[in-house]
Amino acid sequence: MLPNDPIMLVSFLNLKLRDNYESLDALCDDLDVDKEALLEKLKKADFKYDSANNQIR
Repeated sequence: MLPNDPIMLVSFLNLKLRDNYESLDALCDDLDVDKEALLEKLKKADFKYDSANNQIR
C-alpha cells in the first residue's frame, strides 16, 4: 500500500499525517505498517520523522 519511491513515500506519509493522524505511531497502527522498518527506509533516503511537527523531513 505504501509507495516504494522515497520521495513519493514522504509525500504520502506527510499528507496522511497532516490530514488523518496525530502521530506516526497512529498511522503505522492503522495501516498495519512496521514502524521500525519504515523509519529505516526513510533513514536510508536521508529523511526522519519529526514528532514535534508530526511530519517527515
